[in-house]
Amino acid sequence: MEISVDEPAKAERVFHALAENGKVKMPLESTFWSVRFGMLVDQFGIPWMVNCEQTA
Repeated sequence: MEISVDEPAKAERVFHALAENGKVKMPLESTFWSVRFGMLVDQFGIPWMVNCEQTA
């Protein structure tokens, strides 16, 4: 599943909440396409991508 947000702080909150008792596959960080991007599997085994795109 993917979650797209518009603020880096919100991406941090969502990512850390989902990662609690889960497993981080790619830490939340800046990429060439995004201000913040990270991947994890939550405590229930559901994979997530959290993305905060750059604003124009």
